[in-house]
Amino acid sequence: MSITRVLSTALLAVGLAAAPAVADDASPSPSASAAGGAPTQAGTSFRTAAEIDQGQQATASGSTGDYLYWSFPADAGQRPDVKATVKLPDSHAGQTWQLDVYDGLRRRQACQYGAQTRTAAQGATSVELACVMRTVRAWSEPWADDPLPGTYYIRLTVVDLTSADLGQPVSAEVKVDSKDIGGSAAVDGSLAEPLVPGIAVKSASDDSSSSSDSSSSDDGSSSTKSAVLSSIEPDGGWSSGWWSDRWVWTGIGGVLAALAGIGGYALTRGSGRPSRVPPGA
Repeated sequence: MSITRVLSTALLAVGLAAAPAVADDASPSPSASAAGGAPTQAGTSFRTAAEIDQGQQATASGSTGDYLYWSFPADAGQRPDVKATVKLPDSHAGQTWQLDVYDGLRRRQACQYGAQTRTAAQGATSVELACVMRTVRAWSEPWADDPLPGTYYIRLTVVDLTSADLGQPVSAEVKVDSKDIGGSAAVDGSLAEPLVPGIAVKSASDDSSSSSDSSSSDDGSSSTKSAVLSSIEPDGGWSSGWWSDRWVWTGIGGVLAALAGIGGYALTRGSGRPSRVPPGA
């Protein structure tokens, strides 16, 4: 009886140890080009969104009715500009396509301007959509809906079409550029971590491994590091959020104010002792 209990306990431990590896291997990953460039396939959900860098042009093939997902990083001070082109089949009825952008908390972000929803007329060969987001802020109030540094998701889908056109093959091209707004959009504050999928799991793994090396090898925290879902980040890494060119203009303004004060004093102090005051007074 005791031997059976020992064997069952050992098998259970082996199964628990192998579970994270199996889960990690089973997670789908969008395909990219052989040269390691932009993806040539889109994801079908937030978790499987194809990762792209800013400036890359990603392509994907699908069918009308599919949800196509991509993800990209955006840092503080940037104003992302998302553009998508859908190439339609030769014959089709009128259909409406929509481009949505979500932040790291999966909140739908509003577009400052751009044709986020467009209708392709019957027989049109393509439809182009665009969304210029608001400037990403380094910090915001918890209740606000401001865009924050982290991963952003693009969702492209058709929202209105006839049943006869459902399932027809289409191809899509997506590209993200951004403009650096600079100190005019800077705020005093920064996030502890960017809103990137898996950042909480990674932080917990780092804390547990730094507190006890032995426990990290026993409780499997080293395996949870591989559960991080997103590996994309801006060129040069995430900014700290405290530095911007606003500090430069503030310093220049302080120097100009000091020079103005010195000049004003030099003009108003006069030539010295007034002539009407007798000596020794």
